Amino acid sequence: MAVAAGAAVVVVVDAVAADPALSGRVESGGRVESGGGVELGVGIGWRAEIDLTVERLAGVEFVEVIAEGVRPGRVPESLRVLRGRGVPVIPHGVALGIGGADRPEISRLEHLAACAEALDAPLVSEHLAFVRGDGMEAGHLLPVPRTRDALDVVVENIRIAQDCLPVPLALENVAALFGWPDDELTEADFLGELVERTGIKLLIDVANLYTNEVNLGSDARDALDRLPLAELAYVHVAGGHSHDGIWHDTHTAAVPDAILDVLTELCARVRPPGVLLEWDDNYPSDATLAAELDKIRTAMKPR
Repeated sequence: MAVAAGAAVVVVVDAVAADPALSGRVESGGRVESGGGVELGVGIGWRAEIDLTVERLAGVEFVEVIAEGVRPGRVPESLRVLRGRGVPVIPHGVALGIGGADRPEISRLEHLAACAEALDAPLVSEHLAFVRGDGMEAGHLLPVPRTRDALDVVVENIRIAQDCLPVPLALENVAALFGWPDDELTEADFLGELVERTGIKLLIDVANLYTNEVNLGSDARDALDRLPLAELAYVHVAGGHSHDGIWHDTHTAAVPDAILDVLTELCARVRPPGVLLEWDDNYPSDATLAAELDKIRTAMKPR
């Protein structure tokens, strides 16, 4: 909840330009314009601990709320205030486990659907993650084995989820501390095949791309070149901490320049419908959060 631009970008842009059936289109300047979602702007994760802060922060154009913390019949007053102002609220699930071998639990899907309806949400989002097996909870968003067999399972899980939800579903790439030894696909190619086979939208977390670059040696910019960014729903940005050479995506610190650079690289390739700051604990002052949002806006500007 919880990593070289160049010729490859030209290939992506040319492919989109040559095939009108693809969801995105080419903007002047060579970026792909996302067709993956409604226009959202710059937002922040809504948490009960900072509800009043979120209400009074200038320039917050959408928010995201953890779906498991919402009771659809008793939506928090702060979220009702934001909705009354026309601010979109997106339910963000953390426990569906769509990347596991078991089929998604109908009760969890019904809850996501009820949240979407109670909040009049334009979409819901979840993680491409394995979270439980054989009745045991992992307590963490674990990476999915990127094999062909796992791909088939996740495709079916996505279709089940899509059939149960009243709005589009977007899946988020996760931060990893390890990779599976038998992976057959890169993360970007795995996500790309999911998009092709299911029409799923993408929630790309650039902090997670950076995390996987540091921890696993993958390349965030190469991933951006290979991801189907025309199906981007929105983007996550967050800070974290380094410990003994491992990056921990804690959502409890300012966003470092290295992660903002990945956001800038993404925005050089596509105009994202929305970019959202996640901050989940050790909450700072209103001024600090406002400054973080300004840093995101600056990183998004074309260069």
